[in-house]
Amino acid sequence: MQPYEERLTAPRSWWLASVLVGVAMALIMLPFGTLPLLGGLVGGTAVAAVVTSAYGSVRVRVVAGSLVAGDAKIPVSALGDAEVLKGEETRAWRTYKADPRAFMLLRAYIPTALRVNITDPEDPTPYAYISTRHPEALAQALDSVRNNAA
Repeated sequence: MQPYEERLTAPRSWWLASVLVGVAMALIMLPFGTLPLLGGLVGGTAVAAVVTSAYGSVRVRVVAGSLVAGDAKIPVSALGDAEVLKGEETRAWRTYKADPRAFMLLRAYIPTALRVNITDPEDPTPYAYISTRHPEALAQALDSVRNNAA
């Protein structure tokens, strides 16, 4: 079995934006003195960094016969064909081709994704769209688990 694990971290520019939020908070607090200015800088940066970290801490894993993507845990036995999406296809499947019933683990800053059909007749979800930097490796890991189970 080929293991797979990936953390979808936020891009560096978002961390810079966290610092800029802290600077903005410091400027807002400037009329109140030096101590509030420092509090605004530290507090604003810390809050923005926590938000950035929480958004960028999503993990995608294939573990124990399941695809775990964020909060979703889908058994590999309920998954069908996987399609690697790159470039324009990635954008198309997250916009005008998207089905509102689909499970979407979407990170717009990641240019590639994997679309996996869900074959469980009890589940109304037609497919899972998973942003990933390594869609081929994720597809191979799913195939490996599926082949070992058969």
